[in-house]
Amino acid sequence: MSAFGVMRKDILDVRRAKIVWFVGLLFTLVTVLFFYQINVSGGLPGIPDVLLALWNLVFIGALFIPAIALVTAYLSIAGERESGSIKFLLSTPINRRELVLGKFLSRTTVVSASLLVAFVITAGLSVVWFEELRIGSFVAVAGLTTLYALSYVAVAIAISASTSSRSRAMGGALGFYFVTNLLVIFGDLSIRGLLDYVLNDLLNAGVGQDPLTFITMVISPTQSYLSSVLLAFPGDFLTVQQLNPEEMAWYVQGEMGLALLVAWLVIPLLIGIWRFDRANIG
Repeated sequence: MSAFGVMRKDILDVRRAKIVWFVGLLFTLVTVLFFYQINVSGGLPGIPDVLLALWNLVFIGALFIPAIALVTAYLSIAGERESGSIKFLLSTPINRRELVLGKFLSRTTVVSASLLVAFVITAGLSVVWFEELRIGSFVAVAGLTTLYALSYVAVAIAISASTSSRSRAMGGALGFYFVTNLLVIFGDLSIRGLLDYVLNDLLNAGVGQDPLTFITMVISPTQSYLSSVLLAFPGDFLTVQQLNPEEMAWYVQGEMGLALLVAWLVIPLLIGIWRFDRANIG
């Protein structure tokens, strides 16, 4: 059995998990409702409604998508270690690295499929309600959002590969979600707000906003995603949103956000492979 063999088998197992589909359907429903709200109430003067809807989708996704990814993948290995079924898999002609890769491929397939459904539906609604699609921005947002989701899948796989019980995997996934997502999104209560307070108010270090953003990008896939989506929108739209990439430091531009998202996908997966390769299964 190869990594692709593990992937095929695991897809059959994970697609039966109702919680995975529930969270994915909830994301789709909330996205549709936000698109509908803009269609009914109208957007902002001088801003295409479809771009405003996509902008809202980004922030909806920043909250919901990590939950989809973590729920889909956090038990992928830890659950089988606790039940003992992992020993059966490892008794077949497959090594531990192939098993981790197979689990990652299966969970990314399921997550990508759920996101594809959401984007196909919202693309159709954009054509019907807004009479335009802005396909360049739509494809860019879809691609970056999928990459964002896969980075959290990689983290969940790493957590699952590093733990031997369901409870520890759940605790690790919830902790990571809280620290790198909820504590990034909510304004003054965020990690960035805390850093700003400590460095500038307490220590009077005079650290600018761009360095604070970069630090948050390094420690959070969510901030990297929010920075990367600047690549998906035209400059005049970003100006209306009081964002001007030309005035930002190079290290907080969309390209850096994209590079860090890729790093958030690759590095946790490598850590998961390394940890599982050295785990005591017996």
